[in-house]
Amino acid sequence: MSTTTKPVNQKAWFLVLPVIVCVAFSAILPLMTVVNYSVQDILSPDRRIFVGTEWFAAVMRDQDLHGALWRQIQFSLAVLLVEIPLGIALALSMPAQGWKASAVLVIVALSLLIPWNVVGTIWQIFGRADIGLLGYYLQQAGFNYSYTGNASHAWWTVLAMDVWHWTPLVALLAYAGLRSIPDAYYQAASIDGASKWAVFRYIQLPKMRGVLMIAVLLRFMDSFMIYTEPFVLTGGGPGSATTFLSQYLTTKAVGQFDVGPAAAFSLIYFFIILLFCFVLYNWMQSLGTTQKEASHG
Repeated sequence: MSTTTKPVNQKAWFLVLPVIVCVAFSAILPLMTVVNYSVQDILSPDRRIFVGTEWFAAVMRDQDLHGALWRQIQFSLAVLLVEIPLGIALALSMPAQGWKASAVLVIVALSLLIPWNVVGTIWQIFGRADIGLLGYYLQQAGFNYSYTGNASHAWWTVLAMDVWHWTPLVALLAYAGLRSIPDAYYQAASIDGASKWAVFRYIQLPKMRGVLMIAVLLRFMDSFMIYTEPFVLTGGGPGSATTFLSQYLTTKAVGQFDVGPAAAFSLIYFFIILLFCFVLYNWMQSLGTTQKEASHG
């Protein structure tokens, strides 16, 4: 028997060359620059001293960094706990077909079209007691609401703003997952007399696992890097109640011009996001594997 060898066309590498160049200029080169700055003490544009891991040790001892990290973790977890179930519930309540489905999709996606700085400005006005609907009616109800003077009010306002802005993204992803489920599954469930909860538990939720994994990772990464909205709304205050990691980094790099510590912190920040995303991804993968084994068993 004769064996045939499939020819290898090395010219195909030229097709991915533009992608490699774009990634190199947009990610790899800036990352290497940050690594270079993180091990140097920059005294002037032409004077630098190699300090090794000194900036990493200094950053890890920074109590303000520990506080910002703790606030960031709390905020990101709260975002996931609120937006994922709320997005699923919104997707389940949306019409499946017809002109109503198109209209609802456009209405739901409206908040995603608003720039981040405009979102902060909208909620800055919305929460004021003198001209904002939220602040005015809360004051009329006897609730002494002030996102500029009360730390807990500011934190909850930032969370509500993020939920309002980004829950539609989760809803659209979940809606796409629901629409990809064949009608045969629902017909079989109807014949078996399955309840709505059983249909959701054993048909809809497992079939949405892929898009929900994307939604969880996107929302976690984006919430962990949030900067513009809380900066416009509260400026990080009152005090440091809404000073998250990104604003802390910006203050250190731009406000104080501590380039070395800021570069070291940027790398730590980057690896923290990678670690959390890795843990979340593997956790959701294990949930899917467990569900498949249980269904086969």
